[in-house]
Amino acid sequence: MTSKILIVEDDREIHELLAAYLQKEGYQTTSAYNGEEALSHITQTEFQLLILDLMIPIIDGYEVLRRVRSIQNIPVLILSAKGEEVDKIIGLGLGADDYVTKPFGLGELSARVKAMLRRYTYFNNNPQDNPSSVITHGELGINLYTYEVTSRTGKKMLTAKEFEILKLFLSNPSRVFTKSQIFRAVWKEDDNMSDENTVMVHIRRLRTKIELDPSEPEYIQTVWGIGYKLGEVEH
Repeated sequence: MTSKILIVEDDREIHELLAAYLQKEGYQTTSAYNGEEALSHITQTEFQLLILDLMIPIIDGYEVLRRVRSIQNIPVLILSAKGEEVDKIIGLGLGADDYVTKPFGLGELSARVKAMLRRYTYFNNNPQDNPSSVITHGELGINLYTYEVTSRTGKKMLTAKEFEILKLFLSNPSRVFTKSQIFRAVWKEDDNMSDENTVMVHIRRLRTKIELDPSEPEYIQTVWGIGYKLGEVEH
């Protein structure tokens, strides 16, 4: 099945370039030039990926992202013109899975799109390929099919990146991971592209979903000066 991608970008030159390139890559694209149009499309059509510019008219990208995350769990790739760290952090904190900063290369964007769609379609369409649909660690558990996490805080939905991070820890319960190792494992990028702030934002957001007290985490614990590890199960 052809993946459907919603492109939300008000710069028509960039928008048309993106749409043409992605269509050439075999994707089906839908266009929105402001936040109002984007939300209208989201409520009417099932998309596999949202490419979202933050600085769009009528309803800005931050609010679009917030509303999308309240109803859906599709992967979201942010386009940021400013390139400032605060914009990335706010966007990731609201639930985006990844971002590219303008100007960007079409090859880089294509690689990110393919990786996000590959993970999304695999876990939604091939649950039978997993040896088990659920990985647990004490009272913590993730469903490999639905992207749901269950903990003492109840049942919550994870974004693709949050899911991959938690799965990494649950699959390696005794291992301490540096931020660089987490970035390479989840974002599939080289050392020289490591973004520790991106990892920290996702860890912080993940803790708000699974920890009773995110400031005193039981599950994703900080190992000062090194990175993070999975907390031990109490017997």
